[in-house]
Parts: sequence; C-alpha cells; structure tokens
Amino acid sequence: MSALIGLQDASVFFGRRDKPVAALRSINLQVHLGERVALIGSNGCGKSTLLRLMHGLIKPSGGVVHVAAQLKQAMVFQRPYLMRMSLQNNLAMALFLQGLPWGQARARALAALLQVGLSEVAHRNARTLSGGQQQRAALARACVLAPQLLLLDEPTANLDPHAKREVEELMESFGEGKLHPPLDDAPRTMVFASHNLGQVKRLASRVVYLENGELLADLPVEQFFDADLLGRRFPQAQLFVKGESH
Repeated sequence: MSALIGLQDASVFFGRRDKPVAALRSINLQVHLGERVALIGSNGCGKSTLLRLMHGLIKPSGGVVHVAAQLKQAMVFQRPYLMRMSLQNNLAMALFLQGLPWGQARARALAALLQVGLSEVAHRNARTLSGGQQQRAALARACVLAPQLLLLDEPTANLDPHAKREVEELMESFGEGKLHPPLDDAPRTMVFASHNLGQVKRLASRVVYLENGELLADLPVEQFFDADLLGRRFPQAQLFVKGESH
C-alpha cells in the first residue's frame, strides 16, 4: 500500500550552523490511509517538530519527505490561532481562501459548528471562547476543509476532563469519517501527539515512540501496551510507559 506521507532518513537541525542542535535524527516513517498514529515521548523528544515536518511547515535538514499527490491535509495546534472575528467567520475564511464563495463558506461553516456543538456561539468573537471551545473550533475549522490527513499536536493539553472528552469524541468522529462534510466514504487518517496514554489506547491504531529526536519504537497499539513484548523489544519505551500515568 502506498503511503500518504513517507519520511526517509529525515532529520531536522536547529540553531547555529556551526553548532546545530538535532531535533529529529534519521526518521523513517510511513503513514497509510485509515491509520490513527499516536506520537508519544517526553517533552522535547521531537513530536511537535515531526508533525510540523509532515505538514510542510519546516523543511528537513537531511533526508526526504514524500507526500502523496494531491493529498489534502490539515493541522490542529496545541494552542490554536483564531482570528479576531466571529467564530463562524473564522471557519468561513478557511473555505473562502480555498475558493468557495463567501455566502457558501459561511453556510458550510455554520453547519460544521452545529455538528461540533458550537452553533450557539457562532457569532461570538472567537478569542473570547473557553479553551475547550477554541480547541473544538480549531478541529471544526480543520475538518470543514475535508482533509484526508489530520495532524494534531497535543489537542487536549491543558483542558479540563469534560473538554478533553469532547475533543476526543470529535477526533474519533473524524477518524470514522463522520465530521462535516462527508465528501466520500474513504477512511480518514490521523496523526496526533499526546502525553495521555489512556487517550492513546482509546484513539490510536498504532504508536510511535520518540526519544531525543530518534524513533525508537513503532508498533500496533495492542502490541505497544503488551508489557512483555515491549520490554523485550523496546526497553526504553517500556520505561517511559511505566513512568507515565495511564
């Protein structure tokens, strides 16, 4: 099966040219249609950098990033940027920039907000919303573009338990192809960074473990949380799992 995104020996270095700091080292990774890939690891391990590399926001310092032709993708950040305008217009602007007439863009934006439970605040300044509402709005704005691939960087960080559940439900709905607009029956693909191992168990089909910019483990979710198997094959990943709350 051809990959939507493939990384071959991809590395990213930051800092001065004479003293570069490695954020990612020789990453080999493929993401296929319909997968839900969780990126885990401690702070600074390279999760956010990897997501930005996959989304084309940064270029590899070495190696290659292959992207499938005509792939539609979107990204949701840990702290989403919302423009100082109504929530409805925030979503409509994304569609308008894609070439949709403004009236149609506003109508589709409102339909998307209704689907994520935010239609009642559609006319409010988006920056006045709560953290959970802003994250749901960012998901709606990404999904209204009907991406085949959705990248999410710690989408439930700093949210209260209720807001986390709401965002998780939307992520699951996206993976099942249920979020607006349902343009086709093709499965959607998701790559998300998370510190919440319970969330990883609930949402991921595959787990990638990063440490110091290196990819040390890549397993189906059932195998990753098999303590005996993980301990035998990837002891460093097992130590991380043991040190994190489930």
